[in-house]
Order: sequence, then structure tokens, then C-alpha cells
Amino acid sequence: MDVRSMEHVSNQDNLFIGKGRRKRAIARISLLPKPSESSESPYSCQINGQPLQSYFGNDPFSLLTVEGPLKLLAEQEHPFLDVEVKVRGGGLSSQAEAIRLGLSKALVAMQPPLRHLLREQGFLTSDARRKERKKYGLKKARKASQFSKR
Repeated sequence: MDVRSMEHVSNQDNLFIGKGRRKRAIARISLLPKPSESSESPYSCQINGQPLQSYFGNDPFSLLTVEGPLKLLAEQEHPFLDVEVKVRGGGLSSQAEAIRLGLSKALVAMQPPLRHLLREQGFLTSDARRKERKKYGLKKARKASQFSKR
């Protein structure tokens, strides 16, 4: 099943899917709108089966990165969401940026008018920087051995 047909099937079930990448990290996000509850938070987020705060417990920067689109959504009076994330590869900060991109794409699939707001904040822009390849004769991509005159 290709991606287009998967998105079409998911939109019928009110399940919205977004995919984000950053360096080696790949995140797949599933958004499910839920009826408003009496809870104080407008969203519940599970990353690889763990709550958002425990997954990024020691890294507050990554936590803020992931919560960016969700806080923007909370300001706009949108429905309560159940967010399920599967992420693999990369480090914590790469995973956080991949989740942010995939979450933004899923939000645009759910509510197309949000595209302008998310684009304005830079949440829909993918960071294209990758690791540079190692060159022949060098120790790393650019690191050479020390030059000896004699």
C-alpha cells in the first residue's frame, strides 16, 4: 500500500498520519481527534509507548521542540488530540525535530488552514543538513593527519 492510499484510508477513519525525518531519525505520527474531556491538557502524547515527559525527561530542549506545534494548536481552540508516535534512529534532538515535522504534517492533514501558521513558525521546514561522508586519505570528513615538514 503506498503513502497516498494510506492517507486516504486514514482520513476516512479520522486518523491522520504524518512522517518526519531528521538526520538518521524517522518518526511516524498518528493523530486521533477525541471528544473533549475534563483533563487540563488538550492532548495526550505517547512516544514508543512512553509518555512525552518521561521519554524526553533529561532534555528540556527536545521537550520544547516537540511541544511547539501542540502549543500553537492549543492557542487556536482546536479539538482534543490523542497523539501516538513511533520513532527510531538518531539521537534525542534529531528524534525531537523529526517528531515536530511529522506532527506538523499530520496537523496540516487534519486541518489545512493551519498550514500558514505552522509554516510561519518554521515547523513545516525540514532541516536538510546531513553528515558529510569520509574522504579517502583523511581520518574523518575533513580531519587530516598533522602535516610534518621533515
